[in-house]
Amino acid sequence: MNYPKVRNVKAVDNHTLLVEFDNAEKRLYDATPLFERESFLPLRNWAFFKNVQVDTFGYAIFWNDEIDLSEYELWKNGKLIKN
Repeated sequence: MNYPKVRNVKAVDNHTLLVEFDNAEKRLYDATPLFERESFLPLRNWAFFKNVQVDTFGYAIFWNDEIDLSEYELWKNGKLIKN
């Protein structure tokens, strides 16, 4: 199954991401459960967290070369925002 690609991402309060997909749906993704894994601990730093970016082709978001999340993860575990 193909999942929508990420069009835009924005860090919002409480380490939550507002993710917009190329099918125009928006989802809120709570990143705090990631803090249980050592590789994601830098995301606790708000200044670092809010510098999230979308990769060139929309298959992921990233913070640096070591920390990223796939469009699948964001789609599957994000909560749909109903308009």
